[in-house]
Amino acid sequence: MEPRSFEDPSAELERLAEEQINDLDSTGDERTRRGRTRRERVLALYGQGALRSAQDNYHAALVMLYGDDVAHFELAKTFAQRAGALGEPRAWSVIAASWDRSLLGRGQPQRFGTQFIREHGRWSLGQVDPRVTDAQRALYGVPPLWVQQQNADQLQRREEEGS
Repeated sequence: MEPRSFEDPSAELERLAEEQINDLDSTGDERTRRGRTRRERVLALYGQGALRSAQDNYHAALVMLYGDDVAHFELAKTFAQRAGALGEPRAWSVIAASWDRSLLGRGQPQRFGTQFIREHGRWSLGQVDPRVTDAQRALYGVPPLWVQQQNADQLQRREEEGS
């Protein structure tokens, strides 16, 4: 994940985000190392003031969203909020996902129901704050809660069929 010679920071952030998304299907220590290296690079670019555009912040948010701890999720949320404020429409769903990951990381119910978790050997949404409405979810580009529940059920069925 070393920066490529003379790579523009915006192009590098886009590449890092694309690598992060493409790496989601892999597993193991190598994936963990690659993710850590990408996050370190995003933090270095952030420290250099290189996150300037809506897209820069969006791509940085995508990398941080797949971090290891609450601090990563909070930073993903911050970057996504900046991207949204600068006009990046894709940022809203990343705000919701990072918010949910941060809450789950603290042992609290998620707001939007974006995260599927394993409880007692089954996929579910876990606890979701009942005060958040489907209309609020829609503002963040998140499907209604019943759709998210169906997605969790479908994930469980696929896993059972694959066993």
